[in-house]
Amino acid sequence: MASGVPAYEAPAHHFESWEQQREASSLGMWFFIAQEMMFFGGLFTVYLIYRMRNAETFALASSELDVMWGGINTAVLIASSGTMAFAVRAAQMSKTKPLVIFLVLTLILGCGFVGIKAIEYTAKFSHHLIPYWDFDFHVPDAYAAEMTPAELDKTKRGAEIFFGVYFMMTGLHALHMLIGMGLIIWLLWHAVKGRYNRNYHNPIECFGLYWHFVDLVWIFLFPLLYLLGRNI
Repeated sequence: MASGVPAYEAPAHHFESWEQQREASSLGMWFFIAQEMMFFGGLFTVYLIYRMRNAETFALASSELDVMWGGINTAVLIASSGTMAFAVRAAQMSKTKPLVIFLVLTLILGCGFVGIKAIEYTAKFSHHLIPYWDFDFHVPDAYAAEMTPAELDKTKRGAEIFFGVYFMMTGLHALHMLIGMGLIIWLLWHAVKGRYNRNYHNPIECFGLYWHFVDLVWIFLFPLLYLLGRNI
């Protein structure tokens, strides 16, 4: 940026205009999201491979997940995408007060999501469903009665794999949520000072892309982990 000129008052020195700076920032964020897609894509591939090998066991294990909490969290994240979109629009229109309000609402919804996830994790600890540490999966009697000891043991091992994948995928997603919440606090600090306007709002836009991506990941996680094959 020009010497002594804050970022929100003039484009950085290596950009000719605000538009060029926004385009470069957006391109960088899209590249970041692309690598995040490959990262989560690998996790989804692991899940699908193990699911194909243990379809019935995965369905039994998923019955231990609370669909109500998962559904509420889905609604919470969809709502947070809406408030984040409104925040981006407010920044583009130089409306500081609405921007601050919608960022705060997005942060509150993010906290709600993480809080519900903490409730779910606590239940897994109390039910001894922590893989490779304190795992004791109870196979329903209706299924256990028809299994040989070897089949029962295989089912329990498959359930342990399911919860290993569950904690890995939802835990990494929750980590992305926590990082996002930290970034919202940082954006709020600058928003309160009125640093975002029609010209300089690309930090809000870029973060909006990140937040929507994290929300989208959960839209896929919820049916795969909580709903798929649940009635088997």
